[in-house]
Amino acid sequence: MSADEQAVDIVVIGMGPGGEHVAGSLAAKGLRVLGVDHRLVGGECPYWGCIPSKMMVRAADALQEARRVPGLAGAIGRIEPDWSTVATRIRDEATDDWDDQVAVDRFVGQGGTFVRGTGRIAGPGRVEVAGQMYAAERGIVVNTGTAPSVPPIPGLDDVPYWTNREAVEAASLPRSLVVLGGGAIGCELSQAYARFGVEVTLVEGADRLLPLEEPEAGEILKAVLEAEGLRVHTGVTAEKAALDREPSGSGSGSGGDGVVDAGIAGAAGVAVTLRDGRVLRAERLLVATGRRADPGAAGLDVVGVDPDARAVPIDDRCRVTDGVWAIGDITGKGAFTHVSMYQASIVIRDILGEEGPAADYRALPRVTFTDPEVGAVGLTEAQARERLGGVEVGATPLGATARGWIHKAGNDGLIKVVADAERGVLVGATTMGPAGGEVLGALAVAVHAEVPIATLRSMMYAYPTLPRGSEDARGALG
Repeated sequence: MSADEQAVDIVVIGMGPGGEHVAGSLAAKGLRVLGVDHRLVGGECPYWGCIPSKMMVRAADALQEARRVPGLAGAIGRIEPDWSTVATRIRDEATDDWDDQVAVDRFVGQGGTFVRGTGRIAGPGRVEVAGQMYAAERGIVVNTGTAPSVPPIPGLDDVPYWTNREAVEAASLPRSLVVLGGGAIGCELSQAYARFGVEVTLVEGADRLLPLEEPEAGEILKAVLEAEGLRVHTGVTAEKAALDREPSGSGSGSGGDGVVDAGIAGAAGVAVTLRDGRVLRAERLLVATGRRADPGAAGLDVVGVDPDARAVPIDDRCRVTDGVWAIGDITGKGAFTHVSMYQASIVIRDILGEEGPAADYRALPRVTFTDPEVGAVGLTEAQARERLGGVEVGATPLGATARGWIHKAGNDGLIKVVADAERGVLVGATTMGPAGGEVLGALAVAVHAEVPIATLRSMMYAYPTLPRGSEDARGALG
């Protein structure tokens, strides 16, 4: 070690949820831990992702529940959405006005050392941060996450577009919004904004919304969003974008020239031309077309990782190579906080030499927090048919279950299970409806533990509950 190097035990590059967990846990065990991040400690989740976006969803859902009172419980007075209430809650309760001092103090209080900057692997056991070299004597953990993936649409660089970050930070709402990307982020934000009165047009290049989930989920969600007044275009992509200084109409539809007004009136906005020639005009543009990793930025190419790789290859202990671990979005195992935290626990045990199970992603759960909420675990039907010899599928509309029928307004959804016919176990499930992510719990356990379907059929389910609908879905297996 050279004289100008500082020796530590562990360097954690990227202090998102998993990195923060690794760094804090190892520091609390007495290791010399250096945590490095050029943004906020805690990462995307608490400041722009999971937490504030779900505050938006919760508020929007409350508005929609109020609108469902007629036909269920009588009448209700005028509903007046107030975005400032949501914006204040995000700023004050979730993000401390995007200040991470509490998180930094928590880590330092555990015995760690924090450096604000961009960390990069400079060689075996070496990390450079802003010109300072650190010797990581027991290893390096990389948790640099992902950034919004912005497609190369001509003219987009000339438009002040939003990503999820600007959408979450917004102190006030635009009158109209075009959203590119109908995955989880695009759908969640589109519905939330629309319920607060924004005229939203949602564009997805695939033939359905939520293209990574079951087709039925995307079809149901599209129908729900359109019933709520959103314009949804699937199977088409954006060809170009430009500033739009022409006043447009009321957003009532498409004119004979192929122009579709998304609600802007007066001030300059944005015009997005689709590949089919239609032009969408709105006050704002939100790009939610996925996220990308950048292994090269953390210096992982120094340890043999392709700098252009979409994900970092790891083994079942999250090792990239001897003395280097990677966790979180960059591993390609699922861009979810729970994946990062799961991997963090594995890495902590590995560094400390403790016993414990290796990583197992067969029962990866995921939830899209739209209304209806889409919970899913394991394989979709299409994935199962690609990988397995014999597949059985069973499904039931949520409204056909007792609890779904009782729920009435807002009971759109389904429960679908996918089984390996040869082994007699579930390998995937989707639970779409009110609290779909919560209903998923029992089915996630069944997939993870490979509970025999015969055993599941012998269970009793409380009546009338939403999870009982999985009994109907299993009964339809075939």
